[in-house]
Amino acid sequence: MNPGTPSSSAGGAGSAEPTAPRRNSKRPKLVHNRLRTIGDEQTVTEPDENQILVAICNSRFDSRFTQQELPACKPILTPKWVISTFLLVSVVFIPIGVVSLLASQDVTEIVYRYDSECIPQDSRNDTVGYIQGSRDKTCNRVITVPKRMEQPIYVYYQLDNFYQNHRRYVRSRNDQQLRSAGSGSQTSSCSPEDTTPDGQPIVPCGLIAWSLFNDTYGITRNNQQLAINKRGISWESDRDRKFGDNVFPRNFQNGTLRGGATLNESIPLSQQEDLIVWMRTAALPTFRKLYGKIEVDLQAGETINVTFMNYYNTYSFNGKKKLVLSTTSWLGGKNDFVGIAYLTVGGLCFFLAMVFTLIYLIKPRQLGDPSYLSWNRNPGGH
Repeated sequence: MNPGTPSSSAGGAGSAEPTAPRRNSKRPKLVHNRLRTIGDEQTVTEPDENQILVAICNSRFDSRFTQQELPACKPILTPKWVISTFLLVSVVFIPIGVVSLLASQDVTEIVYRYDSECIPQDSRNDTVGYIQGSRDKTCNRVITVPKRMEQPIYVYYQLDNFYQNHRRYVRSRNDQQLRSAGSGSQTSSCSPEDTTPDGQPIVPCGLIAWSLFNDTYGITRNNQQLAINKRGISWESDRDRKFGDNVFPRNFQNGTLRGGATLNESIPLSQQEDLIVWMRTAALPTFRKLYGKIEVDLQAGETINVTFMNYYNTYSFNGKKKLVLSTTSWLGGKNDFVGIAYLTVGGLCFFLAMVFTLIYLIKPRQLGDPSYLSWNRNPGGH
């Protein structure tokens, strides 16, 4: 067919048919050009549906993004750049690691395991029977302060082999009940500690609250009692948002099997900070939770008498209980891991920098011409 012959759908000079009104195509310009190209190659008529679909599909992948032609930073990692980068990392990380490790070493920490020490000699073959029995659970121990401890001295209890992150345990609570007094009857997801045998709702319900830690500590020095301040030991956001100031305990630990501590029914949940601390479940089976703060200094070599009330049953699952007394630094508590991690990464980078430097000096390689890299060539030459 002669290319000069007018199309059957588009009128022109000398056309026998009246000029048809031109449609306003909403296709993208790129798609429209493809359609016109297909029509020119095959026929002068409008492309059929298959050609339209092919053109549309092709156009979806014909962009600078899909063709990886967007502007981007593409550095050339020359030996000098690599060696300089490793040296920079080592120069930054090694001092941070040294400072962090020194800050951790300044923290004085006393860790005393008492679960095995506070079992009478005649009951050590039946620890579960002893802890569940009615015998006196009082235990007195003397601890020597190794270094001067400045106030505030934080008192923690540490539990080992206690999986607070178990799925059923974590879900066994009702946050709406803890926040609102009108939701006291909501005990969904709290099973098996949701209601009493006669059907009354338990507040707070669930296994987490039911298993509240109930060991207590009394500390004396020179026959003088050291007060343990239990105010402000929980997160302020938990007190203000998660536990209501008009929600009071009800029917708590009234069953035949008691899981842990009891709660004062005249004090709202927002002020029961032992409960608030315990309800923030731990992610690992070994964890510490804040018990209180001692707001006096302890001198090196002093002896303190600790009275343990050994009530909490960790013997059924081979758990451990420890008392921890610790000071803090600007970095927090005692944590050597941060400093060691920084020193390890910094030292490794320094070692690699030295190795690459020796390789570069002993057996250098000539660099290629970067103008031959694909992103430096003319896109039209691809």
